[in-house]
Amino acid sequence: MASEPSTRSRTRASGSFVRSTPGSHSLERGLALLRAFRLGGRTLGNAELAERSGLPRPTVSRLTRSLVEAGFLAYDHQQQGYRLGAVCLTLALVFRASERALEVALPLMRSLAEGRRVNVGLAMADQLEMVYLDSVRLSRLGMFRRIVPGSRIPIASTALGCAFLAGLGAADRKALLARLRQAHGSGWPAQQRSVDAALACVRAQGFCRAQWQAGMVSVAAPLRTPGGDLYALNVSFPVPAASTQEDDGNHVDLLLRLAADIQAAWAAADL
Repeated sequence: MASEPSTRSRTRASGSFVRSTPGSHSLERGLALLRAFRLGGRTLGNAELAERSGLPRPTVSRLTRSLVEAGFLAYDHQQQGYRLGAVCLTLALVFRASERALEVALPLMRSLAEGRRVNVGLAMADQLEMVYLDSVRLSRLGMFRRIVPGSRIPIASTALGCAFLAGLGAADRKALLARLRQAHGSGWPAQQRSVDAALACVRAQGFCRAQWQAGMVSVAAPLRTPGGDLYALNVSFPVPAASTQEDDGNHVDLLLRLAADIQAAWAAADL
């Protein structure tokens, strides 16, 4: 009788990480606390960490002690809260240096942003949010310059997020949509209509559009490296209040040409 394929071989064959051994719930909870930190905030207390992670406060108290002892958190006596430890910066820099896809794409992104005075970003998903790997912000109005590497935006209400959803395989997309449905609760039916429209637009035209913030429109497309890693690319720009999707044609052309150039560069780099 033939033996079951190993999880390593199933990972290679499917392109998705597969393991049959159970994970560590304690580790997952500790990582949830690290995820609670966001740009723009210095320290978080146990109550804020509990609220953001959804964990009970006694659990948070035990985990923060372990994270402080391991150096991933530091306790700020003056602010009476926790901040990330220096090791987190090392991890971020190691991740950044390992992202060859970004290294190859960034010169092309800068060239478009500087030449056409638009904002260009590359992102990937983390749970129910998109994380910017980099963003070149050169819009004439200088809007939303607070978007920097590491900035997070929601998936369901943004062009980047919907483009990423569209690029997923059917099973992965179904699973992520189920998580989004649960997270959005009663607000999901209205949100789902715009998500479905964005997914249909990507299937038909290769891009989707969203006006997530007043006065700023984003058009985005999914990008996949030859090795199978999925990203989303966007071009964002200020618009008059009366702007319609028909007015975005020039920016859509810029996005799709940039996407094709990046994918060609990735193929040449053998990513």
